[in-house]
Amino acid sequence: MSYLKKRFIACVTLTSLILSSTYAINTSASATLYPIDNPVLFAATQTKINEVSQPRTISQAIKQSAVLAQQYGNASAVQYAVWQKGEIIASGSEGVFSYIQDKALTDDDLYGIGSVSKIYTTVAMLKLVEQGKVSLDTPVVKYLPQFKMADERYKKITIRMLLNHSSGLMSGTMGNAFLFDDMKNDRAMSEFLTHLSKQKLQAEPGEYSVYSNDSFTLAELVIEEVSGMSFTDFIRKELLEPLGLKSTFTPKDNFDTERLVKTYMGNNKNELPKEAIQLIGTGGIYSTAREVATFGGALCNSELLNEKLLDEMQTNYTKNQALWPENSETDLFAFGLGWDNVNLYPFNQSGIKAFSKGGDTINYHASLVILPEHDISVAVLSSGGASTINQASANKMIIDILAEQGISITENTEFSPASISDMPQDLLALAGDYVSSTMSGKIDLTPDGQMTINIAGAEPIKVRYYSDGSFRDEQQTMLFRLVKEDNGQVYLFQQGFANLPNLTPFGAANYVLERLPDYTPEQGVQEEWNAREGSEWLLINETYKSQIYSMGGAINKITLNDSKDGYITYRKFLDNNTSEPFIQIPGSGSRDMSVIEFFTKDDINYMTAYGSIFQDAKSVKNIFAGKNGRCTIGEDGMARWYRIGDAGNKTMTVKVPETGAFYVYGSDLTVKGNSMINGNTVQLPNDGWIVFAGEPKTVFTINMK
Repeated sequence: MSYLKKRFIACVTLTSLILSSTYAINTSASATLYPIDNPVLFAATQTKINEVSQPRTISQAIKQSAVLAQQYGNASAVQYAVWQKGEIIASGSEGVFSYIQDKALTDDDLYGIGSVSKIYTTVAMLKLVEQGKVSLDTPVVKYLPQFKMADERYKKITIRMLLNHSSGLMSGTMGNAFLFDDMKNDRAMSEFLTHLSKQKLQAEPGEYSVYSNDSFTLAELVIEEVSGMSFTDFIRKELLEPLGLKSTFTPKDNFDTERLVKTYMGNNKNELPKEAIQLIGTGGIYSTAREVATFGGALCNSELLNEKLLDEMQTNYTKNQALWPENSETDLFAFGLGWDNVNLYPFNQSGIKAFSKGGDTINYHASLVILPEHDISVAVLSSGGASTINQASANKMIIDILAEQGISITENTEFSPASISDMPQDLLALAGDYVSSTMSGKIDLTPDGQMTINIAGAEPIKVRYYSDGSFRDEQQTMLFRLVKEDNGQVYLFQQGFANLPNLTPFGAANYVLERLPDYTPEQGVQEEWNAREGSEWLLINETYKSQIYSMGGAINKITLNDSKDGYITYRKFLDNNTSEPFIQIPGSGSRDMSVIEFFTKDDINYMTAYGSIFQDAKSVKNIFAGKNGRCTIGEDGMARWYRIGDAGNKTMTVKVPETGAFYVYGSDLTVKGNSMINGNTVQLPNDGWIVFAGEPKTVFTINMK
């Protein structure tokens, strides 16, 4: 495998089956993996769930589903609400508001809703369509002439393509967007178009759909440009006020931030600073479950949009796309406008239309599910957990409500019957290196029909060839196919289900990996990249309140030990200093990608990826180990890094100005000190790093003991 070290990527399996990765904040050259909308499949068998008694009433059943969402997701708090036929019929919370404060959870508590914000962005854009100010099939450049890219095809991107994820954008432009306690920072949005101007597309606009955060950031800018209002003001005037929603906010609103349910890092019970996502239209809205469910309810009828636009929103745009797998009806994705899925399993098996949208920031997780035919909208929000588990909980609530009304839902998780069979020998040629934007591995095939899928960090998956052309395990819990698509590329298709006891199963039926063909770069290029093996690179252009520093995502290491020649993960070497994405995987397999480039300035080597700039660690000096020292941020505002060196094991106390912060990392790259969370004094590890970040000319005074 060839990759830059992945931070916060937990490769998990669906009952030891499905290949997927948690999306967490990451600016490495292996994957951006920002966590806005997280199609993660969790192994329920690995989660210990408390015994629950069978519910006696529908309200008890709904509450039980919320309890299970909290337990399966190990969430500190879960809030839920069920809307039906114009009113909230059930709501509540499970867990704790804070592990420290003695405060009960209420329906008025606020959560970040992550990519559920995209539904608000979509409806806001469609309001402009309804008003005759925007046309879905008009190119974005007509409304946003300042939008430019280093790829002339960008002029073909339409508004519709932004909303159905078919714009072709690489979609990894999210630097300086995930912040702590910095509600009014506009840096991410102000830099966004500049970053896009240097990028190419990963595909022809409209060719296929792959989850695209950048598309919704562009949509936010279009809404502001056309309306002449800030995005925050526009959604308040056009969406929130007409529905009477008074507890839905963005970071630009003045609201009581103490209403935000507390968040935590893993099992650490120390509260994190308040989360602020600055790409609002992509994932920055806060709300309550009651108001999210009410907003979803307005999309069950023509309260916000006319029927024609609701139909547009609910169209399955993946159904007729050339690059979309067959038999994908149980997958998490079937994109509409804004919606993740407009053909939601298991309701589709009973002929019922259901639409879903999930959202994940680093700390908050959300799911919205609506059934327009039955006037039902359910929202499940959480601190900790995962949007997919919240969705399974919401689905179960709806199924229980329908059951009470005499409507049963089929939940078939069985594969079509097939038996072990001889494998066509021409399939042997499809073995090789397979990748996505989050995973790398190898697929081995033997003449007797056994396929072994080797993903780094996971146990090998061994399956056998079956009479229908699939590969399955003996227990019939996992199914794979090798598919050669019309574009000439070979894909690994996966299908399976996560069965969460007492909740609704959810599944995957998608292209998860793409094969890398043999490729030989120009002479000397492979050697130049090999020479970077093991090199470390330090993030320097992220604002001091960025969550990346706190979550340990600021140090990257390049490793190519298991790399296929000519590539680094999913990127092909173009020359000595540039590697660009090769893969095209619909759904989520090629989401959030970026070119890697190296350059030298003033005799220091740098790397760029996702708009982030990294400094070669070899150029960093030891921090002054004497009693008193200081560090000054330069006029360019770039963070300053030091090796701990002789200061190892000393106690460092820093006078931190209001416009800065510092972070300490051990040699294992874990965070050992953090002035944003743990205060200004830290016992330095024996070896590692210190970074000071702040506004230009910020001065830190340092004392060592």
